[in-house]
Amino acid sequence: MNKLNSTLRNIGIIAHVDAGKTTTTERILFYTGENHRVGEVHNGTTTMDFDPQERQRGITINSAATTVFWKGAQINLIDTPGHIDFNIEVNRSLRVLDGAVVVFDGVAGVEPQTETNWRLADRYQVPRLAFVNKLDRIGADFDRVVGMIEERLGVKTAVLHLPIGTEHEFKGVVDVLNMRALLWLGEHAGDPVQITGVPQDLLVPALAARARLIETVVEQDDQALAAYVRGEDIPVEVLQACLRRGTLSGAFVPVLAGSAFKNKGIEPLLDAVVGCLPSPSERQGDSAGEHLSALAFKLVEGEHGAMVFVRVYAGRLRAGDTVFNANTGKKERVARLYEVHADKRIERQEIGAGDIAAIVGLKDTLTGHTLCDPAHPLVLENIAVPEPVIDIAVEPRSQADQQSLSKALQSLTREDPSLRVRQDAESGQVILSGMGELQLEVTLENLRSRHGVNVITGRPQVAYRETITKEFEVSHVHKKQSGGPGQFAEVKLRLAPLPRGEGIQFENLVTGGAIPREFIPAVEAGVRRAALSGVVAGHACVDFKATLLDGSFHEKDSSSLAFELAAAAAFREAAAKAGPIVLEPVMSVEVLTPADHLGDVIGDLSRRRGHVRSQDARGNASVIEADVPLSEMFGYIGQLRALSSGRAQYSMHFDHYEAAPTLAPFGKG
Repeated sequence: MNKLNSTLRNIGIIAHVDAGKTTTTERILFYTGENHRVGEVHNGTTTMDFDPQERQRGITINSAATTVFWKGAQINLIDTPGHIDFNIEVNRSLRVLDGAVVVFDGVAGVEPQTETNWRLADRYQVPRLAFVNKLDRIGADFDRVVGMIEERLGVKTAVLHLPIGTEHEFKGVVDVLNMRALLWLGEHAGDPVQITGVPQDLLVPALAARARLIETVVEQDDQALAAYVRGEDIPVEVLQACLRRGTLSGAFVPVLAGSAFKNKGIEPLLDAVVGCLPSPSERQGDSAGEHLSALAFKLVEGEHGAMVFVRVYAGRLRAGDTVFNANTGKKERVARLYEVHADKRIERQEIGAGDIAAIVGLKDTLTGHTLCDPAHPLVLENIAVPEPVIDIAVEPRSQADQQSLSKALQSLTREDPSLRVRQDAESGQVILSGMGELQLEVTLENLRSRHGVNVITGRPQVAYRETITKEFEVSHVHKKQSGGPGQFAEVKLRLAPLPRGEGIQFENLVTGGAIPREFIPAVEAGVRRAALSGVVAGHACVDFKATLLDGSFHEKDSSSLAFELAAAAAFREAAAKAGPIVLEPVMSVEVLTPADHLGDVIGDLSRRRGHVRSQDARGNASVIEADVPLSEMFGYIGQLRALSSGRAQYSMHFDHYEAAPTLAPFGKG
């Protein structure tokens, strides 16, 4: 039986862009002894952001893995991007991680992408810690951020720290559980933490915070709760066990304070990772079983083939093993195994349950595929991939580059499943689709720098969709006779609208063998194929239910092809009469602007067909939250800077599709 390692932690660092994830990760590398110097984002010396584009842009684009050790525990750490365009990296990382540290900007608090990532962690039921960072900055407010976490994210907090000093005078934290002060008085990363008594001016708030913390955590243990009710002192070890139990169950989220850039608060954060976040055994049970099961969650193409990152859930994986890909039905050979530290690799001969590592030698394995024992096949839950919302046309600068472009795009879409490539049926152009302008910019630069392909691009286009607004039934007979065997299929199809985001559903209500069972999949395939090109402007049709009600067949002339063609024609006929409309992607936009430019910014959003949901004060700035159609947001940053003398900033992420104005010009995209 293969026992899981109870001292192992697989965790991710997640947050909104610029909250300090990578800086926090770099400090973790330093304090655990993995690095002997501190890497900085602003001067391009980080270990985790090693890609040239990441260093040039000062942001994380790719999730990067490393391993560190702290007080007897091994921590496999993944630093993820904060920009919405690269959200697939957060998605696939959270799918395989056991815990997460969510970093919050001490000034901005809960930002849009933090909220998106938090919901992803909810989806995968990942226990997490909250680290309120940047408390040395002007306008930082720890209590306000804690309140935002509870209000916006709908969670209960267990506050473990109180900051000592505000803004530039921030110098440490009160450890509420142990009633002591942790001070970082030096300016350098190597300066040791000083442990002292709680400052006199913080004694009353610290005692109040400890009382709230105890009240929160004792609910996790009946004996501790009974002792609390009796007014007895509860040992710190018992409170720590309750804190861990509540974190693992999601009853509350521990909140810590610090400033990663100023080297304050990293050691207690590491203590909390070991003390509060789960080992693989606590997520999977005591034993993982003997037979191999592993999930491929990331793929990186290199000069010598693909490197596939996997999380092993059960069994053992050895270099030279033959594994079964449950998604493709093919066997593949594991040529080599690597433990990955950012851009460095250490070869391993064997990995076990709970481990995260990289495999070289797999030919047909993609993100989300399950690798298992050929004698005991199984399929693990896949990784959800978001639908792209923006398109650009790409073509090679010379005919000689045509084949190279095709090969490079195939490589890039294998790495990043949120990128899509298709050929426009009318123009013949190659269309590259993604999650936003930045992702497409990065992809085009990768085409040039990594694959040596220069391309000409068209203006970005919005990925419109179509849907129907009412129910309609149609009967269609497909009949063709041309000398040899004929084609015959009759289908009666009903289309009905579904709520936004429901996709396409198919139901078969045929009874009595009116259509043989073997032809039913062909009917569904015909509907889905026809829906790829809608009846209004050729955009994909979504959010509808197709119900096969009845039909007929011919003993000799009916075939799967005939039923697929009949279903496609029936769909087009019904969709045209079911109130078809065009949908456009609407983005959730957050603008942070100095208060004196508030009116101009709101006016500009209104001109862009934006709907302002809320406005709030954040320090001496104003925050506007609005829903704005993506088609109106191209080039927004330039206009926003002009309106605010360069002082405002914004972030946005896809929120939903809604009906577009009937008079809007819709191009293919």
